[in-house]
Amino acid sequence: MTTYEELVRETLPFQLMPTVVPQLKSITIGGAIAGIGIESSSFKYGFVHETVQELEILLSDGRVVVATNANEYRDLFFGFPNSYGTLGYVLKLKVKLIPIKPYVKLTHHRYSDWEQYFREIARLCSERSVDFIDGAMFHDKELYITTGEFIDHAEWVSDYTYRQMYYQSIQQKNTDYLTTHDYLWRWDTDWFWCSKQFFLQYSVMRWLWGKDRLNSTAYWKVLKWFRHSRAAQWAARAIRGRQEAVIQDVEIPIEHAPDFAQFFHEKIGVKPVWVCPVTAYNPSASYSLYSMAPHKLYVNFGFWDAVKTEHEEGYFNKAIEAKVRKLEGQKSLYSTSFYSREEFGELYNERGYRQLKMRYDSAGKLNNLYEKCVLKK
Repeated sequence: MTTYEELVRETLPFQLMPTVVPQLKSITIGGAIAGIGIESSSFKYGFVHETVQELEILLSDGRVVVATNANEYRDLFFGFPNSYGTLGYVLKLKVKLIPIKPYVKLTHHRYSDWEQYFREIARLCSERSVDFIDGAMFHDKELYITTGEFIDHAEWVSDYTYRQMYYQSIQQKNTDYLTTHDYLWRWDTDWFWCSKQFFLQYSVMRWLWGKDRLNSTAYWKVLKWFRHSRAAQWAARAIRGRQEAVIQDVEIPIEHAPDFAQFFHEKIGVKPVWVCPVTAYNPSASYSLYSMAPHKLYVNFGFWDAVKTEHEEGYFNKAIEAKVRKLEGQKSLYSTSFYSREEFGELYNERGYRQLKMRYDSAGKLNNLYEKCVLKK
């Protein structure tokens, strides 16, 4: 399966890039379409799937169909995002590319008030005068918006592929410069900030780990091993105590973002939190399994950590799901979910999904979306 690292390697020499390049080199193109992909250009171009122009899909009966937004398979074209391989598998696709420049100038803006912070994100998104917008919340009074602008020449260029950590630079610098290549993969070296789970915030550990293994592909391999090692899990529980993994990406309407931030700070407490604004690229397009209100700005909150707990399984994740629903938001399904079948059907268009399954997987050879994403079958 082709990764975004491989795709970008081919497009950058032509001074082009996909409209939205997900943060990690290990993310595959097909995976970002079948799931949900987002990045700092999403305030202009929406999710990854919104600038796909054509999908060639292998169905469960062996047929290969080409789906576009206007042909006989348009229902599959608009229903494939967020289907997680339960309708078929992408073989080829066409995506929109945009022209770029060799460097990106970064400006980090600090705020200490949630209301002001999200107002400023809304203003920057409406002005559309920069090329990239994302942010990080390190504490309730230490909130950053990072804007990025393509430039032809840089005063200097930073390197966050080994000794230095990009996420720490946000707190240390007002202005920064990266090559466009390094900007696209700025989060990959330290898996945002999750490399701290391997103690890689320490220089000696980075040296022992090695530069070539400071990337999301290596981290995924370690995580896969951990999930299959009872001894490693026992040792982790012995050292850290009982924990609940809180690994989620949620989209909240901008007007409710301060409410969600306050809730998250008080009830969950995981820090840092990634912030990324997103709005529909084409408001007239409707994606049946991940529908967002047209002409509305959302804020993606990304948080990936574990919380000490004495509660029942899923206590914190259930609280997040309930809050997201109350605030008219949406949650990606790549991680743990605790919805009932009824809740899931209401949130992710069960009726529309059943129609797609009847047409494209009537024999039920592929898994069901609820069973795959919630029951993990």
